[in-house]
Amino acid sequence: MKILKAEFVKSGAQLSDCPMDGLPEIAVVGRSNVGKSSLMNCLLQRKGLAKTSGTPGKTRLINFFITTWGSNPPLTFYIVDLPGYGYANAPMTQRAEWGAMVENYLANRPALRGLIVLLDIRREPGPLDQQLFSWLDSYKIPFRVVLTKSDQIPRSRQSTALQSIRAVLPPSTAGQEILLFSSKTGQGREALLAKIVQILKD
Repeated sequence: MKILKAEFVKSGAQLSDCPMDGLPEIAVVGRSNVGKSSLMNCLLQRKGLAKTSGTPGKTRLINFFITTWGSNPPLTFYIVDLPGYGYANAPMTQRAEWGAMVENYLANRPALRGLIVLLDIRREPGPLDQQLFSWLDSYKIPFRVVLTKSDQIPRSRQSTALQSIRAVLPPSTAGQEILLFSSKTGQGREALLAKIVQILKD
């Protein structure tokens, strides 16, 4: 899959800040230290497009990136970078505001076609991850689960880690292929590209 265009468009804190051109949107969400920005840069093949940081919780707004992929016909849509949750270096009140902002986006954004939910392959999903799955089930939003940082454990242990995580995921993930992804090696990139195209075309 050739990436023909990938550009940052704007950031916003509320629905009125979102693009109004009606293009479809695929959002990416996960814990604040899950490697979301690195995944997006790898996926779109644009180094530094999404800003990475060693400080969890750096993304505090909803960020919109317009992209065109060389499908048949070419697909133009937004990749939406949602604020990470958990371990953010911010007061509790501000973290609550971020949660409300994300839930409002999920509940009230007609252009949203689906989500890519990122989980760290080295850790079982926690309460905040489970809350996100509950939101997605409640709002009937299609999603795909991706396990990041797959290069951080030996390939011989990846299958075991995958099964441990799958065992605690909600019933809505039953039968879903869970992708393993590494922004360093590119593992899972082509498979994730195909999953996103599938969501857009469904």
